[in-house]
Amino acid sequence: MLRRKLLLTLTMIISIFLLQNIVEINAITYNEDPMLTQAYVLMEAETGRVLKEQNGYTEVPIGTMCKLMTVLLVAEAIESGELKLDEMVVTSSHANSMQGAQIWLMHGEQMSVRDLLKGVIIGNANDATVALAEAVGQSEENFTAMMNTRAFELGMRNTGFYNSSGYGTEEQYSTAYDMALLCRELAKHGFLYEYMTCWRDFVRGEETELVNENKLVKNYDGIIGFKAGHSTKAGNCIAIGAERNNTTYIVVALGYSDKDERFDVAKSLLATGFSNYQVTNPSFSNEHLMPIKVVRGIDSAVMIEAKELNSLVVSKGKTEDITSVIFVPEYITAPVKKGQAIGVIGFYIDDVLLYETDLITTNAVDEMTLFKAFKKICTNLLK
Repeated sequence: MLRRKLLLTLTMIISIFLLQNIVEINAITYNEDPMLTQAYVLMEAETGRVLKEQNGYTEVPIGTMCKLMTVLLVAEAIESGELKLDEMVVTSSHANSMQGAQIWLMHGEQMSVRDLLKGVIIGNANDATVALAEAVGQSEENFTAMMNTRAFELGMRNTGFYNSSGYGTEEQYSTAYDMALLCRELAKHGFLYEYMTCWRDFVRGEETELVNENKLVKNYDGIIGFKAGHSTKAGNCIAIGAERNNTTYIVVALGYSDKDERFDVAKSLLATGFSNYQVTNPSFSNEHLMPIKVVRGIDSAVMIEAKELNSLVVSKGKTEDITSVIFVPEYITAPVKKGQAIGVIGFYIDDVLLYETDLITTNAVDEMTLFKAFKKICTNLLK
């Protein structure tokens, strides 16, 4: 009898152990989608420096996140005067044919650029996206070519757009880093903030309601906007920017199977930026630079200066640890052009390069010739 009780107890213990492991295995399987690659980037907007990343340079599907490029091109068209917010756009049959998220534009219906922007940014509407694409590019095909051209100009070297909305194709691809570059450019268009940070709005009076998928716009301190999206291949994605104390951080998180996890990741990364880093200007003056000797020139030396001195992002409390290293030749040979790059200055913390810029000449130095030598001698004699 005792042996039977012991055997029964042992069986129960083994069963509980196996059940716990099965539950854990099932939980892991449920939370991880083998078809999705989670990728994120934390970027400081002013400098473009990447502070944290995971698979940040890996090409992944982005689905409807491509609408961010559509919004950028429309914003640029508005600020250049090509489009006006109050301008009316006539809905084409192609825009009317869009399915998925939409504001139900009818063929021939007129709607202002302002309301169409609301439809895209707040409502993620595919028909409004195509209507705006056609207003800027005359056709969605032309506009898609413009999207890819602008991506190349921004340095988005691992991005491909196949239409303006992401609807009807899962071929759109990019990287978290490339999308952060796009958001960095979007952040320059302040008039978009009121749309990108709006939780709920309407078009056609109060006939058509728009609700933002990006729930962080409701209560995240300092948010300036961007977008949340989802699709089968891209998973749940978010691009978000926030500004506090004149510093803006950008987070792009792609490929999450859980729709809430993308928001948690974004908030955690933004907190890292605001808590752990600061933007500073390098304490360097061109007065520290010595003239460079010029061989066979009408002048024996030329002054140099830093081409540009940009801000740096460093860990808080580390500003005093920034050092500069100058690389210049012992001499240069005439002729020398004004603005000619002849060296480099790099700014470091320990062995980590934060930023570097060219050292350029402040003036031109002509090559010495027999005639110029004679002229210089005569000039000196007449003084």
